[in-house]
Amino acid sequence: MSTHRYAIIVAGGSGTRMGADRPKQFLELAGEPVLLHTLRRFANPSLRVQELVMVLPTDQFATWQALCAQYQITIPHTVVAGGATRWASVRNGLLHLKDIEQGVVAVHDGVRPLTPPAVIEATYQAAYNHGAAVAAVVPKDSVRGLNQQGSYALNRSRLRLVQTPQCFEVGLLRRAYQLPELTTFTDDASVVEDLHPIHLVEGDYRNLKITTPEDLLLAEALLQHEKRPGS
Repeated sequence: MSTHRYAIIVAGGSGTRMGADRPKQFLELAGEPVLLHTLRRFANPSLRVQELVMVLPTDQFATWQALCAQYQITIPHTVVAGGATRWASVRNGLLHLKDIEQGVVAVHDGVRPLTPPAVIEATYQAAYNHGAAVAAVVPKDSVRGLNQQGSYALNRSRLRLVQTPQCFEVGLLRRAYQLPELTTFTDDASVVEDLHPIHLVEGDYRNLKITTPEDLLLAEALLQHEKRPGS
């Protein structure tokens, strides 16, 4: 498959649930900032991503710049100012790509640093073939819904836990982000789905989103496992 590929990495977290002294994307994971691990995944040459756009709150620009110097980060990327919501931040990242006419754009959480390259590749390919594709996994636990009487069982085989990357044909994503923001938007798929069906790609349970201290511990263990010979 030959098509232009772009990535928007959204990193606007404050780290409140982490209880840390800095935003979670800047926390150290295996000796490097979480955000560097994420950036490195998309900079993998095998993925052929032509431009990496990182969206950060403006008050975090200096911190990231200092980290780039400290850790000698040379991966080419453009830093764009985020907005008041995730929706606004993705829209700002997309505005940076306003001259792009063709290709597939991946939107990815900056605090998902362990996404396997195979998942990224499969999601790009699926978006190329279907217009819109999202990585997702089957829930491991039983799931219940809530109602006025209490709760009821849901068939987890018919449910999916949504991850990122979420990849879209650039024109489709642009049209979706020209529509007004709604409170029902929880991710990019929810922004796009009124315009186009969403194709699901098999994600990976290792593709965790670092939100709490437990997530950071698990990510450390997974990274150590990755680095073992034969893993």
